[in-house]
Parts: sequence; structure tokens; C-alpha cells
Amino acid sequence: MSYRVVNGKLYSMVDFTEYSDVGLQNKNNKINKEDNFFNKEKNTFNKILDKEIKKEECFTISSHAAQRLNSRNIDFDDADMKKINEGINMADSKGSKQSLILYKDMALITSIKNRTVITALDKKQSEGSIITNIDSVVMI
Repeated sequence: MSYRVVNGKLYSMVDFTEYSDVGLQNKNNKINKEDNFFNKEKNTFNKILDKEIKKEECFTISSHAAQRLNSRNIDFDDADMKKINEGINMADSKGSKQSLILYKDMALITSIKNRTVITALDKKQSEGSIITNIDSVVMI
């Protein structure tokens, strides 16, 4: 076994293998692997960030709400969808969890956390009804 003295300290020659040509190549390969890891992490972060940004631009209509809307022949166009989405964003910015959104002649009960329209009532259905378990009302 060989030893080398550097700055008054005794080092085994095995310790210097990382500074040889082979050791430097291995170190560069390790750095490249770490860069790939960080790039994957960065890509994952970007995907999550994009998903959160897009989350503010869309919402879901539950099957129950869709059935009620279809039975009343109510269709939403792009302008309606944007307005309802704005209502959900307003309720979300105020910290609401369950909200009643009054839009045109409809009442939409929504889960703000899940960004989902749970049920829909038209003007005739909502007369004389009691709506419970909501914490806010958004009028648009």
C-alpha cells in the first residue's frame, strides 16, 4: 500500500483515485446523473405549476348537475362558462368551500375546493327551496 504526504499529512494513495483521470470521469458522470435528477425534478415542478395555473381556468360539472341541466334543455356557451368560472374564482379568493352561484335564472351549488358544480336549479325549482351547507353566495 502506498502513502503520500500532502501539507504534512499522510494520505493513502487510494484516496487520490478520485483525482485521477478515471476518477474525474466518474465524478463527471455522477454530476451528469445529478443534473438529470434535478432536470426531472424541475420538469415535475413545472408540470405541477402549469396544472395549478390551468386549474383556475376550468371547472367540472357533476353528472347530477349535468342531468338536471339536460332535463331543462339548458346549455352553457363559452361566455357562460367563463362567467361561472369567474364566480368560482371569486368565491375561492374569499376562502369559500361550498357556494351558491346565482347566474341568470339558475342557482348552481358548487364545491369551490374541487371546482365542481354539484347541482343546478332553475328559477322554477328554486322557489320555496331551502339550500343548506353553503358558506357563501356569488351573484354574477
